[in-house]
Amino acid sequence: MTRSPFASDPALSRGREFPLEGAIARGPRSAYQRDRDRIIHSIAFRRLRHKTQVFIAPDGDHYRVRLTHSLEVAQIARVIARALGLDEDLTEALALAHDLGHPPFGHAGEDALGAALHGAGGFDHNAHCLRVLMRLESPYCEHDGLNLSWEMLEGLAKHNGPVSSPGWALAELDAAYSLDLNIWPSLEAQVAAIADDIAYDNHDIDDGLRAGFLSVDELLAQPFVADEWRKVEKRFPGAPLARQLSELVRSQIGLMVNDVLAETNRRTAGMGSVQDIRLAAGPSAGFSAELAEEERGLKRFMYEKLYYHPEQLATATRARTVIAELYAAYAQEPGLMDESWHARLPELQPERARHIADYIAGMTDRYAIRCHAAIYGRTPEGLRNV
Repeated sequence: MTRSPFASDPALSRGREFPLEGAIARGPRSAYQRDRDRIIHSIAFRRLRHKTQVFIAPDGDHYRVRLTHSLEVAQIARVIARALGLDEDLTEALALAHDLGHPPFGHAGEDALGAALHGAGGFDHNAHCLRVLMRLESPYCEHDGLNLSWEMLEGLAKHNGPVSSPGWALAELDAAYSLDLNIWPSLEAQVAAIADDIAYDNHDIDDGLRAGFLSVDELLAQPFVADEWRKVEKRFPGAPLARQLSELVRSQIGLMVNDVLAETNRRTAGMGSVQDIRLAAGPSAGFSAELAEEERGLKRFMYEKLYYHPEQLATATRARTVIAELYAAYAQEPGLMDESWHARLPELQPERARHIADYIAGMTDRYAIRCHAAIYGRTPEGLRNV
């Protein structure tokens, strides 16, 4: 594989917050391979298997959760990175880590923590991802956090582009270890971000159909989907519907990946270094204008029919109540927290409130449900709709 001139080179990494001089060498790994391996071996990554993707605490074994979603994002991101000649290890690590900051119950849990921390700076899952990796997940004797490479951290901090007004968590971390928040991240980070869109655009369709929240007729009325569906019907006439729908999802992913490759090559023509990517006027990776418009239409449909489905909204309301009540209980009686967390509880605000939120954010869906039941003497009803 030919390495692109604007690929991140692990040999030229800006290093880590805590230098590794004299560290024990554990195999012939690059800096970015070590990042990926630290993510995979982390407790925060293992917790993703019981954290909401679309459906809260699903009973069905076939529904996606944050862990399986992250693995699917990593697969798509690696394909794009390899075709563009980028560093696959960094791209994969970014894709695997991008959702580590999500609290239990997904965006419903994030809304509840944001409200609980209204007077303490709020809560943002992306900033919390950095907080987990740089301060909270601390398996090493020498330092806090996983001590990931600068390129890894800045890619996670800016996966949606430059950050002009960081919230308290990201601002605090950036002050300790500057991540150049005002410029674009590496192309590897941008590829991981667009792979996230490709993954959930298509895999959420699969889960929505499985749960009965989306109907085939409504789905096939969407222009982008209809075009690919006609190709599937032509190639596989008479095949069972379930197999045709699986082929449709694969076909759409392939189309979107190929579009990203063509558009990214167009945008980066003439660029010769990683710094060119960082100082560009806009993103260097993305969909073409035509596909971007179709993708926005698909997202609007998914929000209307799946994410904002009445059953989904009702379940999210109940989930927010669970998180709000957990926070209220721990704020009133901190001894209800795990002993190690209680022992480290700050005396003053806002650090005290943020510490409680850190504790709750680390919970899985099922652990939050269990803690709530232990405190309030009842198991929350209606927290599963599939």
